[in-house]
Amino acid sequence: MGGKKFAVLLCAEDPEYVKMKYGGYFGVFLRMLGEEGETWDVYKVACGEFPDDEEIKTFDGFVITGSCNDAHGNDVWILKLLILLQKLNSMKKKILGICFGHQVPCFLGNGQILIAIRLFDTGAFTGRKTGPAVSGWDMGITTIHFSSSTKLFSSVIVPASLAVIECHRTRSVNSHQKQVIAWSDKTGIEMFRYEDHIMGIQGHPEYNRDILSHLVDRLLQRNLIVVNTKP
Repeated sequence: MGGKKFAVLLCAEDPEYVKMKYGGYFGVFLRMLGEEGETWDVYKVACGEFPDDEEIKTFDGFVITGSCNDAHGNDVWILKLLILLQKLNSMKKKILGICFGHQVPCFLGNGQILIAIRLFDTGAFTGRKTGPAVSGWDMGITTIHFSSSTKLFSSVIVPASLAVIECHRTRSVNSHQKQVIAWSDKTGIEMFRYEDHIMGIQGHPEYNRDILSHLVDRLLQRNLIVVNTKP
């Protein structure tokens, strides 16, 4: 009793394969992040399932997962996620964003969090900080480089570089509100921190080769990626 409580905001539907082998993406994140004595819940936000205000108060932190949706889309559930993130930020709740979850927050001068929605395309907000990568998909193993000034935890030695799994085609652009922790040649910002309660990671530390291979197959089947057969 008395352990910390966290919630996974699931921004993608679980493939049958991942549900069968790993207990869904919630199971994948729980294996990576969960510790003894903690309580973890999941909200399928991509299906319209969100915590209410009373439930939000009970959580110490939230994880925003990856998604097959574009971070700059204007889906109804993304708009609702915008509202939720504004609440979480105002409450200084701990937030960890992975891939899509790394891309969706952008910071204006007043510190408010917005989602990279269609508003960017109309120019309604000049503070938008994500967009489609002109270089296309970043998929597979990518080497990221840590800033020499990065100090995440006093007890952790941060390496100069690290190989991570990536699968995305949207990038995050720098903002004076964010502290860039790590970067890569193709993507730009790979990790950022905002104040002491929000962190974004572009890569997928929760993935293994099996999960990545299955995801690539799904993207191929949906024609979201195309294999270039030209020499």
